[in-house]
Amino acid sequence: MIDTLRTKVHDRLEYKWIVASVFVVGLFMDIMDTTIVNVALPQLARDFHTSTASIEWVVLGYLLSLAVWIPASGWVGDRIGTKKTFLFALAVFTAASILCGLSQSLEQLIGFRILQGVGGGMLTPVGTAMLFRAFPPIERARASTVLMVPAIIAPAVGPIIGGWLVTSVSWHWIFFINLPFGVAGFIFGLFFLEEHREPTAGRFDLAGFVLSGAGLALVLYGLSKGPDAGWASPVVLGTLLTGLVMFVVLAVVETRIAQPMLALRLYRERMFRNANLVLTVTYASFAGVLFLLPLMLQTLLGLTAFESGLTTFPQAVGLMMASQVAGRIYPRIGPRRLCGFGLIAVAVATFALMAVDFGTNLWWIRGLMFVRGLSMAFAFIPMQAATYANIQPADTGRASALFSTQRQVATALGVAILATIWETWTTHSTTGTDPASLRQGAMSGFHAGWFAASAMIVLGAISAFVMIRDADAASTMEARSVPLDEVEAGIALAE
Repeated sequence: MIDTLRTKVHDRLEYKWIVASVFVVGLFMDIMDTTIVNVALPQLARDFHTSTASIEWVVLGYLLSLAVWIPASGWVGDRIGTKKTFLFALAVFTAASILCGLSQSLEQLIGFRILQGVGGGMLTPVGTAMLFRAFPPIERARASTVLMVPAIIAPAVGPIIGGWLVTSVSWHWIFFINLPFGVAGFIFGLFFLEEHREPTAGRFDLAGFVLSGAGLALVLYGLSKGPDAGWASPVVLGTLLTGLVMFVVLAVVETRIAQPMLALRLYRERMFRNANLVLTVTYASFAGVLFLLPLMLQTLLGLTAFESGLTTFPQAVGLMMASQVAGRIYPRIGPRRLCGFGLIAVAVATFALMAVDFGTNLWWIRGLMFVRGLSMAFAFIPMQAATYANIQPADTGRASALFSTQRQVATALGVAILATIWETWTTHSTTGTDPASLRQGAMSGFHAGWFAASAMIVLGAISAFVMIRDADAASTMEARSVPLDEVEAGIALAE
Protein backbone atom coordinates (compact mmCIF):
# COMPACT_ATOMS: atom_id res chain seq x y z
CA MET A 1 0.00 0.00 0.00
CA ILE A 2 2.80 2.40 0.92
CA ASP A 3 4.65 1.56 -2.30
CA THR A 4 1.48 2.20 -4.31
CA LEU A 5 1.00 5.58 -2.62
CA ARG A 6 4.64 6.48 -3.18
CA THR A 7 4.34 5.60 -6.86
CA LYS A 8 1.20 7.71 -7.28
CA VAL A 9 2.82 10.72 -5.62
CA HIS A 10 5.96 10.43 -7.77
CA ASP A 11 3.81 10.07 -10.89
CA ARG A 12 1.84 13.23 -10.13
CA LEU A 13 4.59 15.33 -8.52
CA GLU A 14 8.17 15.69 -9.75
CA TYR A 15 10.75 14.77 -7.13
CA LYS A 16 12.16 18.31 -7.01
CA TRP A 17 8.78 19.57 -5.79
CA ILE A 18 8.64 16.83 -3.17
CA VAL A 19 11.97 18.05 -1.81
CA ALA A 20 10.78 21.65 -2.01
CA SER A 21 7.58 20.87 -0.08
CA VAL A 22 9.38 19.14 2.79
CA PHE A 23 12.12 21.76 2.94
CA VAL A 24 9.70 24.69 3.03
CA VAL A 25 8.03 23.19 6.11
CA GLY A 26 11.34 22.76 7.93
CA LEU A 27 12.74 26.13 6.93
CA PHE A 28 9.52 27.94 7.83
CA MET A 29 9.50 26.40 11.31
CA ASP A 30 13.17 27.14 11.86
CA ILE A 31 13.02 30.81 10.85
CA MET A 32 9.63 31.62 12.38
CA ASP A 33 10.72 30.17 15.70
CA THR A 34 13.26 32.97 16.18
CA THR A 35 10.87 35.86 15.64
CA ILE A 36 7.97 34.24 17.45
CA VAL A 37 10.09 33.66 20.57
CA ASN A 38 11.42 37.25 20.59
CA VAL A 39 7.86 38.55 20.94
CA ALA A 40 7.30 36.38 24.03
CA LEU A 41 10.45 37.35 25.97
CA PRO A 42 8.80 40.00 28.19
CA GLN A 43 6.02 37.58 29.15
CA LEU A 44 8.55 34.81 29.81
CA ALA A 45 10.51 37.13 32.11
CA ARG A 46 7.33 37.87 34.09
CA ASP A 47 6.21 34.24 34.32
CA PHE A 48 9.63 32.97 35.42
CA HIS A 49 10.23 36.00 37.69
CA THR A 50 13.65 36.66 36.21
CA SER A 51 15.68 39.53 34.78
CA THR A 52 16.05 40.58 31.16
CA ALA A 53 19.69 39.47 31.21
CA SER A 54 18.69 35.94 32.23
CA ILE A 55 15.79 35.64 29.80
CA GLU A 56 18.12 36.54 26.92
CA TRP A 57 19.58 33.06 27.20
CA VAL A 58 16.36 31.68 25.76
CA VAL A 59 17.53 33.30 22.51
CA LEU A 60 21.29 33.03 23.04
CA GLY A 61 21.16 29.34 23.92
CA TYR A 62 19.41 28.58 20.64
CA LEU A 63 21.76 30.87 18.69
CA LEU A 64 24.92 29.29 20.11
CA SER A 65 23.61 25.79 19.48
CA LEU A 66 22.95 26.74 15.86
CA ALA A 67 26.52 28.00 15.63
CA VAL A 68 27.93 24.62 16.62
CA TRP A 69 25.85 22.51 14.26
CA ILE A 70 25.57 24.65 11.11
CA PRO A 71 29.23 24.15 10.06
CA ALA A 72 29.04 20.41 10.77
CA SER A 73 25.80 19.90 8.84
CA GLY A 74 27.44 19.53 5.44
CA TRP A 75 29.66 16.63 6.51
CA VAL A 76 26.88 14.96 8.52
CA GLY A 77 24.51 15.05 5.53
CA ASP A 78 27.14 13.78 3.10
CA ARG A 79 28.32 10.95 5.36
CA ILE A 80 25.07 9.73 6.97
CA GLY A 81 22.71 10.71 4.16
CA THR A 82 20.71 13.86 3.53
CA LYS A 83 17.34 12.18 4.08
CA LYS A 84 18.29 10.65 7.43
CA THR A 85 19.99 13.87 8.57
CA PHE A 86 17.12 16.13 7.55
CA LEU A 87 14.48 13.91 9.16
CA PHE A 88 16.59 13.60 12.31
CA ALA A 89 16.96 17.39 12.47
CA LEU A 90 13.23 17.87 11.89
CA ALA A 91 12.35 15.31 14.57
CA VAL A 92 14.75 16.85 17.11
CA PHE A 93 13.47 20.35 16.40
CA THR A 94 9.83 19.28 16.74
CA ALA A 95 10.38 17.21 19.89
CA ALA A 96 12.42 19.99 21.49
CA SER A 97 9.64 22.46 20.64
CA ILE A 98 7.16 20.35 22.62
CA LEU A 99 9.60 20.14 25.52
CA CYS A 100 10.06 23.92 25.43
CA GLY A 101 6.29 24.36 25.66
CA LEU A 102 6.16 22.01 28.65
CA SER A 103 9.01 23.75 30.50
CA GLN A 104 8.34 24.56 34.15
CA SER A 105 11.48 26.62 34.78
CA LEU A 106 13.81 28.96 32.96
CA GLU A 107 16.64 26.42 33.18
CA GLN A 108 14.48 23.78 31.50
CA LEU A 109 13.46 26.17 28.74
CA ILE A 110 17.06 27.20 28.02
CA GLY A 111 18.16 23.56 27.94
CA PHE A 112 15.42 22.55 25.54
CA ARG A 113 16.15 25.61 23.36
CA ILE A 114 19.76 24.39 23.08
CA LEU A 115 18.42 20.99 22.00
CA GLN A 116 16.13 22.75 19.53
CA GLY A 117 19.20 24.44 18.06
CA VAL A 118 20.74 21.04 17.27
CA GLY A 119 17.88 20.37 14.87
CA GLY A 120 17.63 23.93 13.62
CA GLY A 121 21.35 24.10 12.88
CA MET A 122 21.13 21.20 10.43
CA LEU A 123 17.71 21.82 8.88
CA THR A 124 18.59 24.73 6.61
CA PRO A 125 22.02 23.69 5.24
CA VAL A 126 21.02 20.06 4.59
CA GLY A 127 17.65 21.09 3.15
CA THR A 128 19.33 23.63 0.86
CA ALA A 129 21.74 20.97 -0.39
CA MET A 130 18.82 18.61 -1.10
CA LEU A 131 16.96 21.37 -2.94
CA PHE A 132 19.82 22.42 -5.20
CA ARG A 133 20.68 18.81 -6.01
CA ALA A 134 17.05 18.17 -7.00
CA PHE A 135 16.80 21.22 -9.28
CA PRO A 136 19.06 21.29 -12.37
CA PRO A 137 21.27 24.42 -12.74
CA ILE A 138 18.99 26.02 -15.34
CA GLU A 139 16.14 25.91 -12.78
CA ARG A 140 18.09 27.32 -9.84
CA ALA A 141 16.07 30.55 -9.97
CA ARG A 142 12.90 28.53 -9.34
CA ALA A 143 14.62 26.76 -6.45
CA SER A 144 15.64 30.15 -5.04
CA THR A 145 12.02 31.26 -5.20
CA VAL A 146 11.15 28.28 -3.00
CA LEU A 147 13.87 29.29 -0.55
CA MET A 148 12.73 32.90 -0.38
CA VAL A 149 9.09 32.19 0.45
CA PRO A 150 9.66 30.86 4.00
CA ALA A 151 12.74 33.08 4.48
CA ILE A 152 10.62 36.21 4.09
CA ILE A 153 7.16 35.07 5.22
CA ALA A 154 8.33 33.45 8.46
CA PRO A 155 9.91 36.62 9.95
CA ALA A 156 6.84 38.58 8.86
CA VAL A 157 4.15 36.32 10.34
CA GLY A 158 6.17 35.30 13.41
CA PRO A 159 5.43 38.50 15.37
CA ILE A 160 1.77 38.39 14.29
CA ILE A 161 1.21 34.80 15.40
CA GLY A 162 3.46 35.16 18.44
CA GLY A 163 1.79 38.39 19.55
CA TRP A 164 -1.66 36.85 19.28
CA LEU A 165 -0.71 33.62 21.06
CA VAL A 166 1.07 35.39 23.93
CA THR A 167 -1.75 37.90 24.36
CA SER A 168 -4.80 35.70 23.83
CA VAL A 169 -3.70 32.14 24.62
CA SER A 170 -0.37 31.36 26.35
CA TRP A 171 3.34 31.59 25.60
CA HIS A 172 3.47 27.78 25.70
CA TRP A 173 1.69 27.71 22.33
CA ILE A 174 4.48 29.56 20.51
CA PHE A 175 6.31 26.22 20.78
CA PHE A 176 3.35 23.83 20.48
CA ILE A 177 2.44 25.41 17.12
CA ASN A 178 5.45 23.63 15.57
CA LEU A 179 4.00 20.16 16.27
CA PRO A 180 1.53 19.77 13.35
CA PHE A 181 4.01 21.19 10.83
CA GLY A 182 6.86 19.05 12.12
CA VAL A 183 4.84 15.81 12.17
CA ALA A 184 3.40 16.41 8.69
CA GLY A 185 6.80 17.25 7.24
CA PHE A 186 8.45 14.23 8.88
CA ILE A 187 5.82 11.72 7.66
CA PHE A 188 5.82 13.12 4.13
CA GLY A 189 9.62 13.17 4.00
CA LEU A 190 9.92 9.67 5.46
CA PHE A 191 7.89 8.14 2.65
CA PHE A 192 8.82 10.28 -0.33
CA LEU A 193 12.33 11.68 0.08
CA GLU A 194 15.22 9.79 -1.52
CA GLU A 195 18.48 9.14 0.28
CA HIS A 196 21.71 10.70 -0.93
CA ARG A 197 25.24 10.14 0.37
CA GLU A 198 28.58 11.37 -0.87
CA PRO A 199 31.33 8.71 -1.04
CA THR A 200 33.95 11.46 -0.72
CA ALA A 201 32.70 12.65 2.70
CA GLY A 202 35.80 11.29 4.45
CA ARG A 203 36.41 10.93 8.16
CA PHE A 204 35.02 13.17 10.84
CA ASP A 205 37.15 16.31 11.14
CA LEU A 206 37.27 16.78 14.92
CA ALA A 207 39.58 19.81 14.79
CA GLY A 208 37.36 21.50 12.20
CA PHE A 209 34.23 20.74 14.22
CA VAL A 210 35.66 22.20 17.44
CA LEU A 211 37.25 25.26 15.82
CA SER A 212 34.31 26.13 13.58
CA GLY A 213 31.63 25.51 16.21
CA ALA A 214 33.42 27.25 19.07
CA GLY A 215 34.71 30.10 16.87
CA LEU A 216 31.30 30.83 15.38
CA ALA A 217 29.58 30.58 18.77
CA LEU A 218 32.05 33.04 20.32
CA VAL A 219 31.75 35.53 17.47
CA LEU A 220 27.94 35.39 17.49
CA TYR A 221 27.88 35.77 21.27
CA GLY A 222 30.18 38.79 21.12
CA LEU A 223 28.12 40.42 18.38
CA SER A 224 24.87 39.82 20.23
CA LYS A 225 26.18 41.25 23.53
CA GLY A 226 28.15 44.16 22.05
CA PRO A 227 25.31 46.71 21.70
CA ASP A 228 24.17 46.23 25.33
CA ALA A 229 27.41 45.53 27.19
CA GLY A 230 29.54 47.90 25.09
CA TRP A 231 32.17 47.01 22.54
CA ALA A 232 34.96 47.82 24.98
CA SER A 233 33.60 45.33 27.51
CA PRO A 234 36.22 42.68 28.42
CA VAL A 235 33.67 39.92 27.85
CA VAL A 236 32.71 41.21 24.39
CA LEU A 237 36.29 41.91 23.32
CA GLY A 238 37.50 38.60 24.72
CA THR A 239 34.88 36.48 23.00
CA LEU A 240 35.21 38.30 19.68
CA LEU A 241 39.01 38.14 19.61
CA THR A 242 39.07 34.50 20.71
CA GLY A 243 36.48 33.61 18.08
CA LEU A 244 38.45 35.41 15.35
CA VAL A 245 41.68 33.66 16.39
CA MET A 246 39.85 30.34 16.16
CA PHE A 247 38.71 31.27 12.63
CA VAL A 248 42.31 32.00 11.63
CA VAL A 249 43.47 28.66 13.03
CA LEU A 250 40.49 26.99 11.35
CA ALA A 251 41.52 28.41 7.96
CA VAL A 252 45.04 27.06 8.41
CA VAL A 253 43.87 23.61 9.51
CA GLU A 254 41.05 23.20 6.98
CA THR A 255 43.22 24.11 3.97
CA ARG A 256 45.82 21.48 4.87
CA ILE A 257 43.67 18.36 5.20
CA ALA A 258 42.06 16.30 2.43
CA GLN A 259 38.48 16.24 3.74
CA PRO A 260 37.84 19.29 5.95
CA MET A 261 34.64 19.99 7.89
CA LEU A 262 34.36 23.34 6.10
CA ALA A 263 35.52 23.20 2.48
CA LEU A 264 37.11 26.68 2.40
CA ARG A 265 38.61 25.82 -1.00
CA LEU A 266 35.14 26.53 -2.43
CA TYR A 267 35.83 30.23 -1.96
CA ARG A 268 38.33 29.93 -4.80
CA GLU A 269 35.34 29.64 -7.13
CA ARG A 270 34.65 33.24 -8.12
CA MET A 271 30.87 33.13 -8.40
CA PHE A 272 30.44 31.42 -5.04
CA ARG A 273 32.88 33.78 -3.32
CA ASN A 274 31.56 37.03 -4.78
CA ALA A 275 27.89 36.11 -4.40
CA ASN A 276 28.48 35.31 -0.74
CA LEU A 277 30.19 38.66 -0.21
CA VAL A 278 27.30 40.55 -1.79
CA LEU A 279 24.74 38.56 0.19
CA THR A 280 26.64 39.10 3.44
CA VAL A 281 26.17 42.88 3.20
CA THR A 282 22.59 42.45 2.02
CA TYR A 283 21.57 40.02 4.76
CA ALA A 284 23.20 42.23 7.39
CA SER A 285 21.05 45.19 6.37
CA PHE A 286 17.93 43.04 5.99
CA ALA A 287 18.27 41.54 9.48
CA GLY A 288 19.12 44.89 11.05
CA VAL A 289 15.99 46.54 9.65
CA LEU A 290 13.80 43.64 10.81
CA PHE A 291 15.26 44.12 14.29
CA LEU A 292 14.90 47.92 14.49
CA LEU A 293 11.57 48.51 12.77
CA PRO A 294 9.35 46.51 15.20
CA LEU A 295 11.24 48.19 18.04
CA MET A 296 10.33 51.63 16.69
CA LEU A 297 6.74 50.68 15.99
CA GLN A 298 6.18 49.31 19.47
CA THR A 299 8.25 51.64 21.68
CA LEU A 300 7.69 54.98 19.91
CA LEU A 301 4.49 54.63 17.90
CA GLY A 302 2.66 52.58 20.54
CA LEU A 303 1.73 49.56 18.44
CA THR A 304 1.22 46.13 19.94
CA ALA A 305 3.33 43.20 18.75
CA PHE A 306 0.37 42.04 16.69
CA GLU A 307 -0.14 45.47 15.08
CA SER A 308 3.58 45.78 14.45
CA GLY A 309 3.59 42.44 12.64
CA LEU A 310 0.69 43.55 10.45
CA THR A 311 2.59 46.73 9.56
CA THR A 312 5.73 44.89 8.42
CA PHE A 313 3.83 42.06 6.71
CA PRO A 314 3.41 43.89 3.34
CA GLN A 315 7.12 43.24 2.76
CA ALA A 316 6.37 39.52 2.55
CA VAL A 317 3.42 40.20 0.24
CA GLY A 318 5.60 42.24 -2.10
CA LEU A 319 8.25 39.56 -2.22
CA MET A 320 5.73 36.80 -2.95
CA MET A 321 4.26 38.85 -5.80
CA ALA A 322 7.63 39.66 -7.37
CA SER A 323 9.42 36.36 -6.75
CA GLN A 324 7.70 34.57 -9.63
CA VAL A 325 8.57 37.41 -11.99
CA ALA A 326 12.19 37.48 -10.83
CA GLY A 327 12.50 33.72 -11.24
CA ARG A 328 11.10 33.84 -14.77
CA ILE A 329 13.23 36.70 -16.12
CA TYR A 330 16.46 35.65 -14.39
CA PRO A 331 17.56 33.16 -17.09
CA ARG A 332 17.41 35.92 -19.74
CA ILE A 333 18.76 38.90 -17.78
CA GLY A 334 21.20 37.28 -15.37
CA PRO A 335 22.16 38.03 -11.77
CA ARG A 336 24.30 41.16 -12.18
CA ARG A 337 21.68 43.66 -13.35
CA LEU A 338 18.76 42.11 -11.49
CA CYS A 339 20.62 42.11 -8.19
CA GLY A 340 22.25 45.52 -8.67
CA PHE A 341 19.10 47.42 -9.62
CA GLY A 342 17.01 45.44 -7.12
CA LEU A 343 19.32 46.48 -4.29
CA ILE A 344 19.23 50.12 -5.41
CA ALA A 345 15.43 50.02 -5.15
CA VAL A 346 15.68 48.43 -1.69
CA ALA A 347 18.09 51.17 -0.63
CA VAL A 348 15.72 53.92 -1.82
CA ALA A 349 12.76 52.39 0.07
CA THR A 350 14.89 51.94 3.20
CA PHE A 351 16.20 55.51 3.00
CA ALA A 352 12.60 56.75 2.76
CA LEU A 353 12.01 55.38 6.28
CA MET A 354 13.95 58.44 7.48
CA ALA A 355 10.79 60.46 6.76
CA VAL A 356 8.87 58.47 9.37
CA ASP A 357 8.01 60.49 12.48
CA PHE A 358 5.48 60.35 15.31
CA GLY A 359 2.63 61.56 13.12
CA THR A 360 3.37 59.39 10.10
CA ASN A 361 0.47 57.44 8.70
CA LEU A 362 1.07 53.69 9.09
CA TRP A 363 0.09 53.14 5.46
CA TRP A 364 3.23 55.06 4.44
CA ILE A 365 5.34 52.53 6.36
CA ARG A 366 3.34 49.62 4.94
CA GLY A 367 3.81 50.98 1.43
CA LEU A 368 7.57 51.25 1.91
CA MET A 369 7.72 47.70 3.25
CA PHE A 370 5.74 46.50 0.23
CA VAL A 371 8.22 48.21 -2.11
CA ARG A 372 11.12 46.70 -0.17
CA GLY A 373 9.60 43.25 -0.65
CA LEU A 374 9.10 43.78 -4.37
CA SER A 375 12.68 44.95 -4.76
CA MET A 376 14.20 42.22 -2.60
CA ALA A 377 12.83 39.56 -4.90
CA PHE A 378 14.96 40.93 -7.74
CA ALA A 379 18.05 40.89 -5.53
CA PHE A 380 17.81 37.75 -3.39
CA ILE A 381 16.48 35.27 -5.94
CA PRO A 382 19.16 35.93 -8.61
CA MET A 383 21.94 35.78 -6.04
CA GLN A 384 20.63 32.56 -4.49
CA ALA A 385 20.44 30.99 -7.94
CA ALA A 386 23.88 32.21 -9.01
CA THR A 387 25.73 31.32 -5.80
CA TYR A 388 25.77 27.58 -6.54
CA ALA A 389 26.10 27.93 -10.32
CA ASN A 390 29.53 26.28 -10.51
CA ILE A 391 29.40 24.12 -7.39
CA GLN A 392 29.62 20.42 -8.19
CA PRO A 393 26.91 18.10 -6.77
CA ALA A 394 29.47 16.42 -4.51
CA ASP A 395 30.30 19.79 -2.92
CA THR A 396 26.74 21.07 -2.52
CA GLY A 397 26.42 19.98 1.11
CA ARG A 398 29.67 21.66 2.15
CA ALA A 399 28.78 24.77 0.13
CA SER A 400 25.40 24.98 1.89
CA ALA A 401 27.12 24.76 5.28
CA LEU A 402 29.47 27.60 4.33
CA PHE A 403 26.61 29.67 2.97
CA SER A 404 24.49 29.18 6.11
CA THR A 405 27.45 29.94 8.39
CA GLN A 406 28.18 33.17 6.56
CA ARG A 407 24.51 34.17 6.58
CA GLN A 408 24.26 33.57 10.33
CA VAL A 409 27.29 35.80 10.93
CA ALA A 410 25.88 38.45 8.57
CA THR A 411 22.56 38.43 10.43
CA ALA A 412 24.21 38.87 13.81
CA LEU A 413 26.57 41.51 12.42
CA GLY A 414 23.73 43.51 10.87
CA VAL A 415 21.71 43.53 14.09
CA ALA A 416 24.81 44.45 16.12
CA ILE A 417 25.82 47.32 13.82
CA LEU A 418 22.37 48.89 13.51
CA ALA A 419 21.59 48.42 17.22
CA THR A 420 24.87 50.11 18.14
CA ILE A 421 24.25 53.00 15.73
CA TRP A 422 20.72 53.43 17.09
CA GLU A 423 21.81 53.42 20.73
CA THR A 424 24.81 55.72 20.11
CA TRP A 425 22.87 58.23 18.05
CA THR A 426 19.96 58.18 20.49
CA THR A 427 22.33 59.07 23.34
CA HIS A 428 23.97 61.91 21.39
CA SER A 429 20.63 63.27 20.13
CA THR A 430 18.89 63.40 23.50
CA THR A 431 19.15 66.93 24.93
CA GLY A 432 17.15 66.52 28.12
CA THR A 433 15.58 64.07 30.51
CA ASP A 434 11.96 64.91 29.83
CA PRO A 435 9.87 62.28 27.97
CA ALA A 436 9.53 64.38 24.81
CA SER A 437 13.31 64.79 24.50
CA LEU A 438 13.90 61.11 25.11
CA ARG A 439 11.35 60.16 22.47
CA GLN A 440 12.78 62.57 19.91
CA GLY A 441 16.30 61.33 20.62
CA ALA A 442 15.18 57.75 20.07
CA MET A 443 13.51 58.68 16.79
CA SER A 444 16.74 60.36 15.64
CA GLY A 445 18.53 57.13 16.53
CA PHE A 446 16.15 55.14 14.33
CA HIS A 447 16.71 57.61 11.47
CA ALA A 448 20.45 57.04 11.81
CA GLY A 449 19.78 53.29 11.67
CA TRP A 450 17.78 53.63 8.45
CA PHE A 451 20.58 55.70 6.89
CA ALA A 452 23.17 53.06 7.85
CA ALA A 453 20.96 50.25 6.54
CA SER A 454 20.56 52.12 3.24
CA ALA A 455 24.32 52.65 2.99
CA MET A 456 24.92 48.93 3.50
CA ILE A 457 22.47 48.10 0.72
CA VAL A 458 24.15 50.64 -1.61
CA LEU A 459 27.48 48.94 -0.86
CA GLY A 460 25.86 45.63 -1.80
CA ALA A 461 24.54 47.10 -5.07
CA ILE A 462 27.97 48.50 -6.00
CA SER A 463 29.56 45.15 -5.16
CA ALA A 464 27.02 43.37 -7.36
CA PHE A 465 27.75 45.60 -10.37
CA VAL A 466 31.53 45.34 -9.87
CA MET A 467 32.03 41.74 -8.72
CA ILE A 468 29.20 39.69 -10.26
CA ARG A 469 29.62 38.44 -13.83
CA ASP A 470 26.73 36.91 -15.72
CA ALA A 471 29.21 34.67 -17.52
CA ASP A 472 30.07 32.99 -14.21
CA ALA A 473 26.41 32.01 -13.79
CA ALA A 474 25.96 30.78 -17.36
CA SER A 475 24.90 27.29 -16.26
CA THR A 476 21.83 28.74 -14.52
CA MET A 477 20.80 30.87 -17.50
CA GLU A 478 19.51 30.24 -20.98
CA ALA A 479 22.31 29.72 -23.46
CA ARG A 480 21.35 32.74 -25.56
CA SER A 481 21.31 35.08 -22.60
CA VAL A 482 25.13 35.13 -22.26
CA PRO A 483 27.29 35.59 -25.40
CA LEU A 484 29.72 32.77 -26.04
CA ASP A 485 32.74 35.07 -26.04
CA GLU A 486 31.71 36.45 -22.63
CA VAL A 487 31.38 32.93 -21.25
CA GLU A 488 34.81 31.96 -22.59
CA ALA A 489 36.31 35.14 -21.16
CA GLY A 490 34.73 34.43 -17.79
CA ILE A 491 36.09 30.89 -17.74
CA ALA A 492 39.56 32.14 -18.63
CA LEU A 493 39.51 34.72 -15.84
CA ALA A 494 38.22 32.17 -13.34
CA GLU A 495 41.11 29.89 -14.18
